[in-house]
Amino acid sequence: MVVPSQRVLLISFLLLLVSTTLVHAKGNKPKAQGGGGGSVNGDDAASGDNVDETDDPATQGGKKQLDHGPVTYDARSVIINGKHQLLFSGSIHYPRSPVEMWPDILRKARRGGLNVIQTYVFWNIHEPEKGQWNFEGNYDLVKFIRMIQDNGMYATLRVGPFIQAEWNHGGLPYWLREVPDVIFRSDNAPYKKHMEEYVTKIMKLMKDNKLFSPQGGPIILAQIENEYNAIQLAYRELGDSYVQWAANLAVGQNIGVPWVMCKQVDAPDPVINTCNGRHCGDTFVGPNKPNKPALWTENWTAQYRVFGDPPSQRPAEDIAFSVARFFSKGGSLTNYYMYHGGTNFGRTSAVFTTTRYYDEAPLDEYAFQREPKWSHLKDLHKSINLCKKTLLTGIPGTQRLGPDTEVRFYEKPGTECAAFIANNHTTLEATVNWRGQNYLLPPFSISVLPDCKTVVFNTQQIVSQHNARNFVTSAKQMNWEMYLEPVATVEQVPVNNRELQELYGLLKDKTDYAWYTTSIELGPYDLPMKDTISPVVRIPSLGHAMLVFVNDEYAGSQHGTHAEKGFVFEAPVKMKKGTNHISLLCMTVGLPALTICILAMKDSGAYMEHRYAGPRSVTILGLNTGTIDVSANGWGHRAGLNGEKLQVFTEQGAQKVQWTKATGIGRALTWYKTTFDAPPGGDPCAIRMTGMGKGMIWVNGISIGRHWMSFLSPLGQPTQTEYHIPRAFIKPKNLLVVLEEEPSDPKDIEIVTVNRDTICSLIGQDYPGHVKYWDRKAGILQHAPGKSLQATALLNCPDYKKISKIEFASYGNPDGSCGALTMGTCNAPESKKVVEDLCLGKMICTVPLDPKLFFKAGDPCPVINQYSCLFTQNIAKLRNTQTPAESLGFKTLPCIENTISQLPKLARDHRIEQAPQLDQLQEQSFGSMHVSKQILDANFDTMHAIDT
Repeated sequence: MVVPSQRVLLISFLLLLVSTTLVHAKGNKPKAQGGGGGSVNGDDAASGDNVDETDDPATQGGKKQLDHGPVTYDARSVIINGKHQLLFSGSIHYPRSPVEMWPDILRKARRGGLNVIQTYVFWNIHEPEKGQWNFEGNYDLVKFIRMIQDNGMYATLRVGPFIQAEWNHGGLPYWLREVPDVIFRSDNAPYKKHMEEYVTKIMKLMKDNKLFSPQGGPIILAQIENEYNAIQLAYRELGDSYVQWAANLAVGQNIGVPWVMCKQVDAPDPVINTCNGRHCGDTFVGPNKPNKPALWTENWTAQYRVFGDPPSQRPAEDIAFSVARFFSKGGSLTNYYMYHGGTNFGRTSAVFTTTRYYDEAPLDEYAFQREPKWSHLKDLHKSINLCKKTLLTGIPGTQRLGPDTEVRFYEKPGTECAAFIANNHTTLEATVNWRGQNYLLPPFSISVLPDCKTVVFNTQQIVSQHNARNFVTSAKQMNWEMYLEPVATVEQVPVNNRELQELYGLLKDKTDYAWYTTSIELGPYDLPMKDTISPVVRIPSLGHAMLVFVNDEYAGSQHGTHAEKGFVFEAPVKMKKGTNHISLLCMTVGLPALTICILAMKDSGAYMEHRYAGPRSVTILGLNTGTIDVSANGWGHRAGLNGEKLQVFTEQGAQKVQWTKATGIGRALTWYKTTFDAPPGGDPCAIRMTGMGKGMIWVNGISIGRHWMSFLSPLGQPTQTEYHIPRAFIKPKNLLVVLEEEPSDPKDIEIVTVNRDTICSLIGQDYPGHVKYWDRKAGILQHAPGKSLQATALLNCPDYKKISKIEFASYGNPDGSCGALTMGTCNAPESKKVVEDLCLGKMICTVPLDPKLFFKAGDPCPVINQYSCLFTQNIAKLRNTQTPAESLGFKTLPCIENTISQLPKLARDHRIEQAPQLDQLQEQSFGSMHVSKQILDANFDTMHAIDT
């Protein structure tokens, strides 16, 4: 929770910032209120937070059943059973979480204000071999869709078959690559044959289980293809005809719900073209026909990461702004991609993509609510739903209020009105007057007015709580044993091809690893005569990574990057007279899946069947007889490791090899195993891979994914340090096996539990009251009786815990983020005691922003208090004008006069250096907030300014 500097400097209000820690509450588990029930990971229903009841119970967790029936659309929205809808959707992918986590994740999605869940269908997990289908466990698509309905939400099914999703091979099964004459995603007969069989199979499965809305099921939309416009030109006329064919295939399924194509401006009728991106309210060109609605299929909540990336963030304020903008301009569906990212277990991630997926989503990898993102978006959904009827039936209008300000409104004359007032300036706040009332707008923000009068929500002003994630060590310094993976030579892997084989075709997506072996005879006169000279092996590779052994000795490793898969390995090696064995362990790190064209087609989704990886040539330099090219020397090839074949990561397989005690740094390509007890409690678990390099991790025989600690980001840190071990994978006693490719020592590996028990609240004096206390009854906006119209700091503990300690409290101008807070230049000394008195020992507490509570010994922040009325956009409007302030609708002149009279004293009291005249003071830390020269000239002959 970073406190933006402009929030203090430009808006100039007092802040209340509180940070707490939690303990488990003693006694019986309180009965959950609302529709969510108890939660494993902190659903606020478990804390007694009431469900918001609105006109749309499906959106806010009401008890009513969803509307079912025919699904159609018009220019305004999707229409379900004859009713226009506003849809708030979130992407949650069933294979990225164990089935045991689905209920908690979906419950939190519904309580977050969603009424739709969007998921891809993953062809390569359902049909890994041609004709062999798998819909079991967390691949149980039908169960997942039914669970969505059980939680009161609709579903969007993105069939693909190419889905991208940073998923291995974009969801396409590897066997499709080996179909003769196939060209993916083109008007190509072999590809279309298999695509049609797959799409028909999935649609029939949904129909047979009555999962489409006209059958009483939750599915209201389906998607064919995925962001195809990005590569369409690569196929020329075959791309154009493929789009037409794919649309006809989809519509011909007769499923009774509309089809969409995302980022497909030429989507054929009746398929709807939709937007993907961060700011579709500003970037979307709109539907390609006037009878189609504006739908946003991917609103990116952060950015997925690849190994080598630094952290990526997208603030809740920016997401809220973009959604409010989209709905204010006529949008009717937004989908958060992702709402819960989850984990790329096993080998399911795309090329170089991390095991953790979209951890910065509203629900993090462990399904904790990431605050304030989860709650701020929930509040946004509530505020827009308060406008629902007017948005869907009112007449739209737009009015410019200033260079950077505007209002978009929907109105039914004489009855209902809803408005969105926007300040598009990224650094300056603004005060605008609309229909006789003043509204203060923070920079880059939108205020929502469900009745065109009352601000119930502002995208920049977060009234919900914040939290920080903690990792708590459960087990460390475990007893490790090791098994050395045998280095293959031509004796174990005989020559079976004259030249080096292509890596994808060798692996067939069954493993990440393949051995390439050869040998070369050297005579005494071939080797260098000087000890200072060594032969050098040079191996250009198309990717992705490689270990090199010469005569069973590790010579080094090299890898590519997400941006450039290829690399050149070069290293000095020890060679001897006679037979020399060269062994290459070549690796993939996921198969390509991207659709975005970056500089060249090599990293796009075009012609994926023609992507290649692996070594291109092998040469030996520095020999007396010159450089030797051994690329066509005759090579042995074998996919997979001995440990994989024996499944040494299982209880049974581990007994098939000899393990020895692990001491110190082990050899490259070593298996390590240990056991650990289940961490106590119910918090999620993870493994922290400190000290390790690159490889894979198994817990009780289940792969939790690839680890890569040695690939550092530009910040000098691993992209991912902790790797999720779902509780569903854990037993009382657990087998942990790590395949480590690099020389490493496992002694610092830790098992940790995860919580978000650090909660914080940051509230400003001019923030609107909480939108949860507003409702619309009989078309009239009403506020809950007894609830404050002013913002209050609300702390709400997860998992039936109680507040045990107030770590930080400041009523002033603090800074920092939740879990790392610092005092500002002023603070009420009573802050911490006030909060302790109100909150300690409670699961829920409310702290009002009442100066009387905090100013027991006088106002400690006179500068902020006295100048809050001066440095505002209101006063900026007075510059170079003779117009009285009152005639502009402002009532700030007494405040100005009071401030003017006190400026010299305040400046002396705070030992502030003399500054230029105020009419010359520009672009200070308050921004371009200028004051009328005419008003101030007489009072500022010796003016002192505040350097904030």
